[in-house]
Amino acid sequence: MKPLLMVLLASSAMLFGCAKPSVNRATADSLSAKRPKFIIETPKGEIAIELFEDTPIHTENFSKLVDKKFYDGTSFWRLVPGLLIQGGDPDTREKPMPELDSLGKKTLPAEIKHSHFRGTIGAARKDDDVNPKRESSSCQFYINLNDNRFLDGSYTVFGRVMDSVSMDVVDRISKTPRDGQNVPTVRQWMRIRRADE
Repeated sequence: MKPLLMVLLASSAMLFGCAKPSVNRATADSLSAKRPKFIIETPKGEIAIELFEDTPIHTENFSKLVDKKFYDGTSFWRLVPGLLIQGGDPDTREKPMPELDSLGKKTLPAEIKHSHFRGTIGAARKDDDVNPKRESSSCQFYINLNDNRFLDGSYTVFGRVMDSVSMDVVDRISKTPRDGQNVPTVRQWMRIRRADE
C-alpha cells in the first residue's frame, strides 16, 4: 500500500505543478531592475511601464523615441472597450485620427515572443494582406485592457504596465466618450519620459 500511495502523491504533485521549482524572487527582481522604465503622463494620470529585454529592436526604438520627446503631444487616438487603447502616431498632434497609412511609413521587424495579457504593450501594424512579415509600426503602440490571447503570434508585445494603479489610469482612458470610429471625443494626450528623470 505504501509504495502505491507514494506513486499517487508524486503523480498528483506533478499534475498540479507542485514538483516545479519555485521562482527565485530575487532573480526576477534583478531582471526587472534591468528593464528600461518609463512614465506615460496623460490627462487621467500617470502610467508606469517597463520594456522587455528579449525584444531589443522594439525596446531600443521606443527608448530612442522617448529620449527625442517624439511622443510628447501625441495622443491615445483609438479606444476599443474591453480590448485596447492605441496611440503614439505623430499625426495626432494635429488631428484626432491619423491616416492608417501612417502604420507603414516606417516599420520594425517582428519580434513575436510574448502573450497578450492584460497590461501588456504591443506594437501596432498593418494587416497581413499588405504586411505578411507582420512588421511593426515604428511608433504606434497599444495597451491590452484584457487577456487578448487571440492576438498571440500576430503582433510584437514588447513591454507591460507595471502596477495596478497604472492600469486604473489605462482603464479610465478606455472609458473616455468616443465616436463611432472609437476615437475619443476628448483628446487623450500623452507625454512620455524615463522613470528616473
